[in-house]
Amino acid sequence: MASSTDSSPEVNEDVRRLHERYQSATTDEERHEIVLEMGKLDGRRHDDIYAALENE
Repeated sequence: MASSTDSSPEVNEDVRRLHERYQSATTDEERHEIVLEMGKLDGRRHDDIYAALENE
């Protein structure tokens, strides 16, 4: 079964980059945009997990 620790290296790298960008953001507007990107990434991660579960 897939778990949150089964994510691909590409997704983990994307998460790391977004986290670094969020930490260095200087305005609320920048942080808001980054949070939206994080949400999109999280949605893709869930799509991958559900697809893997359907194929089991």
